[in-house]
Order: sequence, then structure tokens, then C-alpha cells
Amino acid sequence: MRTKYCGNIRIIDINKSIILSGWVNKIRNFGQFIFVDMRDYTGIVQVIFELNNYSVFKKASILKNESCVQIHGIVRERNIKNKNLKLSTGEIEILANKINIFNISDPLPLDYLNNNSDDLKLKYRYLDLRKFTLIENLKVRNQVTCLIRNFMNKKNFLDIETPFLTKSTPEGARDYLIPSRNYPGKFYALPQSPQLFKQLLMISGVDKYYQIVKCFRDEDLRSDRQPEFTQIDIEVAFMSSKKIRSIVEQLIKKIWLKILNYNLNKFPILSFNEAIKRYGSDKPDLRNPMEIIDILNIFNKKNFFDFFRINSERKNRIGLLCFPLGEKISQKKIEKYCSYVNQFGAKKLFYIKIKKYEIGLSGIQSSIKSILNEKILNKIISQVGAKNGDILFIIADIETIVNKSLGMLRIKLGDDFKIFEKNIWKPLWVINFPMFKKDKYGNFSSVHHPFTAYKKNHEKKFFNNLENSVSDSYDLIINGYEIGGGSVRIHNAKMQKKVFDIIGLDKKDQKEKFGFLIEALQYGAPPHAGIALGLDRIIMLLRQTNNIRDVIAFPKTTSASCLMTKAPSQVKDQDLNDLGINISIE
Repeated sequence: MRTKYCGNIRIIDINKSIILSGWVNKIRNFGQFIFVDMRDYTGIVQVIFELNNYSVFKKASILKNESCVQIHGIVRERNIKNKNLKLSTGEIEILANKINIFNISDPLPLDYLNNNSDDLKLKYRYLDLRKFTLIENLKVRNQVTCLIRNFMNKKNFLDIETPFLTKSTPEGARDYLIPSRNYPGKFYALPQSPQLFKQLLMISGVDKYYQIVKCFRDEDLRSDRQPEFTQIDIEVAFMSSKKIRSIVEQLIKKIWLKILNYNLNKFPILSFNEAIKRYGSDKPDLRNPMEIIDILNIFNKKNFFDFFRINSERKNRIGLLCFPLGEKISQKKIEKYCSYVNQFGAKKLFYIKIKKYEIGLSGIQSSIKSILNEKILNKIISQVGAKNGDILFIIADIETIVNKSLGMLRIKLGDDFKIFEKNIWKPLWVINFPMFKKDKYGNFSSVHHPFTAYKKNHEKKFFNNLENSVSDSYDLIINGYEIGGGSVRIHNAKMQKKVFDIIGLDKKDQKEKFGFLIEALQYGAPPHAGIALGLDRIIMLLRQTNNIRDVIAFPKTTSASCLMTKAPSQVKDQDLNDLGINISIE
């Protein structure tokens, strides 16, 4: 039904007879001739209908925007004054000699010239997808998945599908459950990840596995989350964490080079503790040059502790951010930032605004001036590397509050004043996460997941000092987004059961939920490691959009509903009866 695509016609096609199929993007009727911008997924081309070909001209005169048509015509060069060099097809136009109208479109519920509400765009997603930006997102997604498959194939990875109807196992979020008709009262679960199956594949001797796979998590959503999302899932036997990071690093570099023509340098590596200490986050955006600087050594005396109201018996920190645009921070803005850090537990945000430090205390403005002298001021300036025009933000509190508060303030200052370096990419690996975290009731849970192995030589800490035990784990961060996470796995049944014990999974639940895995680990399980990369987030970064919905063909809302199909929906009582389900809504 076509011989050419609209966006692919060029000056070398002059005088060729062609057939196009697509949509009417825009119509301009000048009486003697009609201009129609015709569109398909490759681009736009201008078609002209002349009055002297009356029957064709008459059919064209009834066209409306977004009507679906087929055009037969001749490619000709535009007059010099009419050429549009901003358009890839701007040097030519199509003189129409025949038109077939497949469908005249009703007026669209979307207005492409104005901003439509998110709900309206999602309700009519199939119309919103006609926009070139969204189509381009899907093209890039296709390019990336092709690159991944080629790369993994060359590395001798096997693409293996794992089940969608599986067992409900605790993995951090709620499962989506599917009732079984054949086994009334029992349920399948949609997988939050293929974690257990890929480990079983390693025990099977597969050696190198990957899969571009849908995963499902019933959790609170945000702009970079969806209830169903796509992972690039990888698992390898007999491989260290360093080696698997190297393979993934090669893959990400290849994607960035092919899609953006951007050469990523070697990825720096930070330990979890170092990332938290320097940036207050385990996914720092390294485009922001600010780091948290520790100045506890300068104020490590009782009178200073009394001033800052911190308890010397606790694990305290006095941290500082040096912001280079101090002259742009008014007293009103300082108060706003004080309120901002309160939500993260910080009691107070102190500051030193440096105007002319060479003249001593009279050259600064500060909320801690009463405890400063020139010697202390010079120590701070020297340790921080501050200069005139900077403002220093200080928080003194227990270590966790200082890290969190200054980490979030670092991000907010970067966003508010656009101090991020532009048009660059800053990847890094964050490694050696804690094995466990403890809640306020003293209960432990896994930081990554309960199948994560402890770091080598951490056996004693693992059992005697759980809060300080370290796992052999790693997250990949790019520009402040976590795009992947993984670890070396536990490959010993006894160790796996001990981890389950620590996180409070009793013997009955261990057998019920994970009995098949524990048994499999007893049959010569090899050392193995893996990682899951978020394909949606990768495409979101490549396309430089801040919403994951922009790179998914048919996404859900943040309340996990589909406005287009009206899912989730009610089902008939008879269908529920067949499944042995009775709905009770209070």
C-alpha cells in the first residue's frame, strides 16, 4: 500500500512516481491548490493538490486533520523560496494525481498545540503516541534492545524465558496475585523479578543467562516507577562481582556510544559508606560538584556541642556544604532551606556567608558568629577550600540525620540554581552495601534481598556484628538515577537458612516459601552473581525525560490504573464463582 515512507523522500527522488500511506497532519486550502502535510512514523512530507486535476482536488477538499489516506503522486523540487531546510523533506513536495481516503477522522479529543492533562493523554494514549517525540522514544527503545541482544549473544549469554505464573515469595513489595481455577483457594503470583529462577538456572549449569523481561510489583508509584516494568536480567556462574560489573560497564558504554555518540569514561567506584559520607545518598548525582565536608574535628569540644545541642555520647557528625552562589541566597531563602531540612530530622540549619574573609569576622555573616573567632574561621575556610561569595551550610546532629539532611539539601540547591554540569553523563558503581538494616523495633531485613552473599572475609562480622556486616553487592548509578542493582548470591544452603533466620523468617515459612531453592542449593550449587538493569529508566535517561511513562507504549497512572482500557475492572460473579472467590468490600 506504499512504495515510500513520508520522512524518507529526498531530492534524489525527483520525478519518481510514489505511493504514500499515512495521516493528514495539516491542511492549507488556497482555492487553486491545497497543501497537505502528510505524516507517518518516519516524518512529514508536503503534498500539493492542484485544481486542474479536479476530481482529485475535490476529494482532497473534504479532508480533515488526522484522516488516514493513501496518496499517489510525483516527487518534484520546491521553488527556492518555498524550501524548508528545517525539515528533512523540505526540498521536495509531492504532486498528487490520486487519493484514496481510508478514514475521515472525527475531531480529536487531544489538542496537539496545547498542553493536555496527563489523564487525557493516557486515556487517548493511542492518539498521544502519534506525536513524533513519543514515537522516537519507542524507536530508541527498540534500538537499545537490539544492541543488548547483539552484545549478550557475542558474550555467549543465553536468552532464556522464565515463568510469569509463579509462587508468591517475599521480595520487598506486594505481589500481584492470580487465582487458580484448577486449585480453588490457591494463587499464582506475577514475578517481582526472575531472581529465584535465574539462580536455579545457574545450578542447572546454564553458565550465562540474560532476559529482557517484564516484572510486576504492587507498590506505591512515582514518576520513575510503574507496576509493570522491564528488566535486563543477567546472571552468571563462576564469576566475581568485579567481572560482572566489567561486562555491564561495557554494555552501558556501548549503548551510550551508539545511541548518543557519547563516550563514557571508566566508571568510578564508591563504597556505600563513602557515598553516604560524601553525598548523603547511595545514588549520588556526580554532575553536582558539592560534597559534604566533615568539620567535627574543628568543633570537637563540649562548649561547641552545647551550642549545637548535640549529645557527645551519640554518633554525631558536624557536616558542611559549600555553595558557590552565596550572593544569590537571601535571608528569606536561608529560612526556606531551614524549613526544608527539618523534614529530614535536622533541628537547625546554620550558615556562614563569606563576603570578604581577609578582614576576619567582619567580612562574614553567620548564625554561629557567637562561637567563631578568626582562628576557627580560617580553619573552616582552609579545610573547605571556601572563597569569597560562598555560603557554608552546616548541620550538627547524629550522623544519619546530618547525612540525609545535607544530602537532600545538596540536591535541592543543585536543582534550584542549576549548578549541574550540562550535557554530560556521570556513571558510577556504589558497592559494598550493608548486609542488613535494623528497624526501630530491632528487627533486621536485607538491604538488597535475602539471597545476597556477604563480602568475602566478613564471616565474623556477619554473625557477631550484623549492623556492620557488608554484602558483596553493587548498584549502577547514572546522573543520580539507580539504573541497576545486583550482587554475588548465596550458594550454600546452610548460609541461606541462616540469613532467613536473621530476617525473621521462621522454619515453616522458609520451607513453604523457599524450600525448593534451599533444596537446590544442596546439589552442588556453583558460586554465581547477577544484576538487573532497569530498561525503562535507561531509555528515560537516554531520551532526557523525567517521566518513565514517556518511554512505555501503554503505561499506567501513578495509582496503577489504565485510563484507556479502564483496568483494573470488575468481573462477573460467575467468573468469581468459578475461581472460588467471594468479594467483601468494607
